[in-house]
Amino acid sequence: MVILLMGVAGSGKTTVGRALAAALGWSFRDADDFHPPANLAKMSAGQPLTDADRAPWLVAIRAHLDGCLVRDENAVVTCSALKASYRAALVADPARVKLVHLTGDPALIAKRLAGRRDHFMKPAMLASQLAALEPPRDALTIDIAGLPDQIVAQIRHAFSL
Repeated sequence: MVILLMGVAGSGKTTVGRALAAALGWSFRDADDFHPPANLAKMSAGQPLTDADRAPWLVAIRAHLDGCLVRDENAVVTCSALKASYRAALVADPARVKLVHLTGDPALIAKRLAGRRDHFMKPAMLASQLAALEPPRDALTIDIAGLPDQIVAQIRHAFSL
């Protein structure tokens, strides 16, 4: 099984993902690791990515997800996956790739982004992510107001892990 944590920047994907993977003894990969250098440079300059910019990034994440499934490897992977078309490009087998949407109050997310240091995603870009977000209908949706350990417990309970 692969758990794909999605949501806007600042929703806690990396923090929750690392904690969930550690609790389960599964591998963890952050979507940021799959971005080509040009995407990182663009976001570092405060410019939102286009669908064309995201295409190779999504292909790389999909290849990783598919590889995990082929190897029958349990994994936790993060990806903003803001649009339904992105999620369709990522998830080949919904029975084995479980989608978890981390969501919450935009003010809380903005506060988290403002507290980040040395991250390419700038707080001013939150509005563009919220505007692009197409909330999934087929995901486990969890409010991020709780502590990471509480969110991990919710995910584990929901998937009987």
